[in-house]
Amino acid sequence: MGVPAFFRWLSRKYPSIIVNCVEEKPKECNGVKIPVDASKPNPNDVEFDNLYLDMNGIIHPCTHPEDKPAPKNEDEMMVAIFEYIDRLFNIVRPRRLLYMAIDGVAPRAKMNQQRSRRFRASKEGMEAAVEKQRVREEILSKGGFLPPEEIKERFDSNCITPGTEFMDNLAKCLRYYIADRLNNDPGWKNLTVILSDASAPGEGEHKIMDYIRRQRAQPNHDPNTHHCLCGADADLIMLGLATHEPNFTIIREEFKPNKPKPCGLCNQFGHEIKDCEGLPREKKGKHDELADSLPCAEGEFIFLRLNVLREYLERELTMASLPFTFDVERSIDDWVFMCFFVGNDFLPHLPSLEIREGAIDRLVNIYKNVVHKTGGYLTESGYVNLQRVQMIMLAVGEVEDSIFKKRKDDEDSFRRRQKEKRKRMKRDQPAFSPGGILTPHALGSRNSPGSQVASNPRQAAYEMRMQNNSSPSVSPNTSFTSDGSPSPIGGIKRKAEDSDSEPEPEDNVRLWEAGWKQRYYKNKFDVDAADEKFRRKVVQSYVEGLCWVLRYYYQFKPLEQLMGVFPAASGNFLPPSWRKLMSDPDSSIIDFYPEDFAIDLNGKKYAWQGVALLPFVDERRLRAALEEVYPDLTPEETKRNSLGGDVLFVGKHHPLHDFILELYQTGSTEPVDVPPELCHGMQGKFSLDEEAVLPDQIVCSPVPMLRDLAQNTAISINFKDPQFAEDYIFKAVMLPGARKPAPVLKPSDWEKSSNGRQWKPQLGFSRDRRPVHLDQAAFRTLGHVMPRGSGAGVYGNAAPPPATYQGNLYRPLLRGQAQIPKLMSNMRPQDSWRGPPPLFQQQRFDRGVGAEPLLPWNRMLQTQNAAFQPNQYQMLAGPGGYPPRRDDRGGRQGYPREGRKYPLPPPSGRYSWN
Repeated sequence: MGVPAFFRWLSRKYPSIIVNCVEEKPKECNGVKIPVDASKPNPNDVEFDNLYLDMNGIIHPCTHPEDKPAPKNEDEMMVAIFEYIDRLFNIVRPRRLLYMAIDGVAPRAKMNQQRSRRFRASKEGMEAAVEKQRVREEILSKGGFLPPEEIKERFDSNCITPGTEFMDNLAKCLRYYIADRLNNDPGWKNLTVILSDASAPGEGEHKIMDYIRRQRAQPNHDPNTHHCLCGADADLIMLGLATHEPNFTIIREEFKPNKPKPCGLCNQFGHEIKDCEGLPREKKGKHDELADSLPCAEGEFIFLRLNVLREYLERELTMASLPFTFDVERSIDDWVFMCFFVGNDFLPHLPSLEIREGAIDRLVNIYKNVVHKTGGYLTESGYVNLQRVQMIMLAVGEVEDSIFKKRKDDEDSFRRRQKEKRKRMKRDQPAFSPGGILTPHALGSRNSPGSQVASNPRQAAYEMRMQNNSSPSVSPNTSFTSDGSPSPIGGIKRKAEDSDSEPEPEDNVRLWEAGWKQRYYKNKFDVDAADEKFRRKVVQSYVEGLCWVLRYYYQFKPLEQLMGVFPAASGNFLPPSWRKLMSDPDSSIIDFYPEDFAIDLNGKKYAWQGVALLPFVDERRLRAALEEVYPDLTPEETKRNSLGGDVLFVGKHHPLHDFILELYQTGSTEPVDVPPELCHGMQGKFSLDEEAVLPDQIVCSPVPMLRDLAQNTAISINFKDPQFAEDYIFKAVMLPGARKPAPVLKPSDWEKSSNGRQWKPQLGFSRDRRPVHLDQAAFRTLGHVMPRGSGAGVYGNAAPPPATYQGNLYRPLLRGQAQIPKLMSNMRPQDSWRGPPPLFQQQRFDRGVGAEPLLPWNRMLQTQNAAFQPNQYQMLAGPGGYPPRRDDRGGRQGYPREGRKYPLPPPSGRYSWN
C-alpha cells in the first residue's frame, strides 16, 4: 500500500498478531554441513498447507542488499535468491503448494507510480555519483586517505522490470531451481509448485490473490486450508483479509531500523559519504582477521496472524443498535476500503489523513458514527456503494480544518522542543572532549582491541588544556573536519551547517491557514477553487480510482511497459531502435523522457516523500511511435514481449506426475481439466509446455557455477486458473464448512467481561505449547551462580520440580481420537514424511479437532508413495547445496565471466534417496 508506517502502526495497536518464527538452522558435523530436513514437523507448532512467495520482495534484497556486500555478478545473485527461498521454505514447510509469483506487466495506474519511482531513482543515482566524486576530490586535496576507487559496473535495479533480459534469465534459473529441489529435497516430495514469472501480467501479490479467489470458488476447495504468504508490503495484509479465509498468515523479515551501512568512499562504518574525513581504516582483530566482517546479524522472520487481527477488528468494529444486521465479514471489507484513503499503490492519500497522526482510528470513528445513517455497508464483494462513500468523505471533510490546525500546532511544538534541546546540548557540551587514553571508557573496555593508547600522555593533556582555553591546536592525533578545521580524534564532530533552526521546505499551500482550499487548487491544478465543476470532476475521478483499486485489470505488453516506466538512463535494457526513441531529439515522444524534473514535496520534508512532476505518458502516442520499430525486434525479443502464463511442477512421488506424463506421451493439443482428486482439490486447465521439464531429460543449468541435472524425474506443464465470466462476483464471505481458529485474545483485549468464556494464554500458534521448564540439573546450576537469600526473588529457596516431571509430551485425548505424540498432532497422514497409511486406516487430524471424514482428494491410494526414509545427508560443496560444476560457460552481458570458485563435489545429489 504506499504507507510505510502502516505495519508499525498495526503491530503497536494490535501486538498479539505478531509471533516470532522458530527457525531450525543447518548444522555442521566434521566440516560437513547438514541441511534442514523440511519433511519433519514444523517447529512452530503449526502446519501450513500453501506457501505463496511475492518474489519481488526477495529479488531486490538479494541483488542489491543494503546491509552486506552486493553479489559480484548475476550468477551470484541467482544463487542468493535460491538460498533465500530455501530459508523461507525451511521455516514454513508447506505440505501442499508452493506458489512463486514475480511481478508482470502492471496496470496503467500502477505504471504511473513505477514511472515516478524509476525516474527519481535514476536522478538520485546520478546526483549521488556527482556528490561522491566531489567529496573524494575534496578529501584527497586535504591529504586524506581513501582506498582506490573500484572500477565495476553499477547494478541498475531498474532491470527488475518485466521484459528485460534479466527477468527472462531469472525465470530460467527458477525453473532449474524447482527441478533440482523436487529431485533432491525430501521436504518437496509431495509438493505442487507453480511458477508465475514476469511474462504473466499483473503484480505478484495480485496474481497470488487471484489464484486464491478462483480456487476457493471451486466446489472441491478445502475451506480450512492454511495459507502462508511471504512479503513485506502493507497491502498484503489488506489482500489477506479480503480473501476471508479463516487461516491466513503472513511471514516477513523483521524490520530493524538504523542498520549500519558502510561509507561509499572509505568502506568504514559510523558515518555517511558527506561526513567522511578520509581517516585510515582501523585494524579489526589482532591480525585484522575481522576486516571483511560486517557489524550486523542475519535478519529474523516473524509471523503476522491475520486470524488474530480479525479478532481485533471484530471487537473494534462491533456496533450496537444498527438498523441492519451486523456482519463482521462486511465490516472488515469496509475497513480495508477505508485504509485506501490513507494510501495505496495507485492513488495519493488524502492530505488530511496521515497514518502517524491516527488517521485510521479517526476513519473508524467517523465510520461508526455515519454507518447508522447510511443504511448499510460501504462495499459488497469488491463493489462500492458510492452514495454511502460520499457520506463518509463529507464527514472527513468537515473535520479537515481542525486536523490541519492540530497538525501545525504539533509540528510547531516539536520544532520548539528540538530547538531548546539543541541549545541545551550546546550549553552543556564541553569545549573539548579528550581523545586517546583520556577518552572515557566503559568498565572493562579499556583493554579491548579497539581501545587507544596515548603515545605521549603529557602532550595529550597539554592539548586538552590549550583546547579548553583557546583555539584548537594541531597535532599528530588531530583529524580534519570537512571545512578544514582540526578536530581531535574521539571528539564530537560539529557540522559547519549546524544552526538553531533546520531549513524547512517551502510550503505554498499552508493547509493549516484559512484559505487553503483556494491555494491548493491554484498550486496543484492552476484553477480557481470557485470552479465547482472542476472540483466535482476531481472528486469523481478520485472515487473512481478507489473503486478501480478493487477491480484489477491489465493492458500493456512487457516492452511497452518498459517504454512507459523507464527513464532514458535505463534505455540499455531495451532494443536499440526502441532506445533511440528515448534519446533522439527528433523522436515523436521525446517529451516523455525529461532529463530533469521538479519534485513537489506536497507538505513533506524529504524528497523521497514528494511527488515527481513528470509528463503524463499518452498510451496512444506511445503505441503509434512503437508501431514503426516493432519490425526491428529479434525473435528472442519478440518472445520476451509476449504474455505468458503459469507453469506447474511436480516430482515423481506426486499423484499428478503420471497423469501429466501421459498427456505428453499422447501429445494432447487441447487443454485438459486438472483432476482435483489428485491435487488437494485444485482445479484449472493443463496444456503442454514447449519448454517443459521432462523426466529422463537433462535439465541444463543457466548458472555456470552449478551442474546440470543429469537424472531428472520432475515434470512441468502449463497451468491456467479456472475461468469465470466477466460479471462473475467472487463472494467476499467465509465459505461453508470453514472453522474459525480458537480465540487467542484475552478478555481484556476483547471486551471487559469474558461472558463466561474461559480464556487460556497462548504462546505462539499452538494452544498446548508450554513454556520451557528447568530440570533438576538446571536448578542445581542456578544454585551455584545465583545468590542464596531468604526466599525472595524468582528462584529463592523454591524446591525444584519432581524428578519424574518431563513436560507434557502428549496432548489430551480428543473425542474419537487416538493418543498421538504432540509433534505429530498437527501433521496430516497423507502429508507426513513416512508416507500414508493404508486407505482403510486413514484419518485426518487437523489442528486440534476431532477425526472427520476425508475429503475426496485425500481418499486416493498413492501407490507410488512408498515409505520414505532419507539416508544420511551429504551437503556438497557449493552455494545453497547445489552441485557445482566447472565454469565452462561465458559470462552474461554486463558481468564478468568468473564467479566464486567452488570445489567439485562427489557425484551424488544434494540428498540421497531410498
